[in-house]
Amino acid sequence: MGYLAALLSALLFGANGSLAKIVIESGITAGQLTFLRSLGAAVLAALALAAVDRNAFRISPRSLLGTAILGLVGVAAVQWLYAVAITLLPVGIALLLEYLAVPIVALVAWLVLHEGVRASLWVGIGLVVAGLAVVAQLGFAPLDALGMAVALLAAIALAAYFLIGQLGVATISPLGMAFWSMSFSALFWAVFSGWWTIRPAALLAPLPAHAGVPTLPLWAGLALVIVLGSFAPYLLSYAAIRRLGATRAGVLATAEVVFAFAAAWAFLGETIEPLQLIGAAIVLAGIVTAQLARPGTAIDADLAMAAPHPGQIARTGAGDGGVGGRS
Repeated sequence: MGYLAALLSALLFGANGSLAKIVIESGITAGQLTFLRSLGAAVLAALALAAVDRNAFRISPRSLLGTAILGLVGVAAVQWLYAVAITLLPVGIALLLEYLAVPIVALVAWLVLHEGVRASLWVGIGLVVAGLAVVAQLGFAPLDALGMAVALLAAIALAAYFLIGQLGVATISPLGMAFWSMSFSALFWAVFSGWWTIRPAALLAPLPAHAGVPTLPLWAGLALVIVLGSFAPYLLSYAAIRRLGATRAGVLATAEVVFAFAAAWAFLGETIEPLQLIGAAIVLAGIVTAQLARPGTAIDADLAMAAPHPGQIARTGAGDGGVGGRS
């Protein structure tokens, strides 16, 4: 069941990029989508907490500050940057670049936190660099420079979130952390997203037509992004960490990139050159190698909404230990 949960989570998160891109094409801005995703996920987390862990609504001032930072960096910034990136790049490429948070975290852990890492880290970084050079098709048909820059910023923001979470800024449950971090993200984007400019009539308008995508009103697309693209896969990912351990679950999570490419091809008609596919495979191999370079630790780029404190991992029975985080 753990493997099934991990792969289903990766499938939902991978498909979410294509659905989010369709929603943005309907006229919803990246900021508005981030606000609605954050608000929706916060409400769902609040309902779940009311049923299973009401104590999570009471946290210390220090934990409140920690979840505020996590919400602004790991949710508000990461989700917005990713939403912008998929408007400029193929969905799979944008997600691939965001997953560079994994080797970034490993490097910072080694250089700054003085953690021990395996020599395979350098192999992983080398594969990532070589693969990106192929994906970008330098000198041939380069990808949008602004899109790549935004996706790389998303990777840096996501890496910062993982590191903050790992240092134990928040000491509440993962579900509680999801509620608080998403709430702070929603508060931020409530001010800056311009959500009030969305016309109610626009929510009833159909989403832009794409092959293989049923005709749905905008409100239904938003609901799917919130429930099946955010909250449900997050819970599945955490269930996978509990059953498999963070390392195995984190490695399986990289299948999201493959699912994202497949969904973008099936629903958006996005295609990339065969050489770029080879480059993407090389990058993915490098990311998996970097995942395994930190003994006993792995991260899942789609759990950034709830990076549990190391002590909480032990209580949940994640045998390999680690940090789950988030896009």
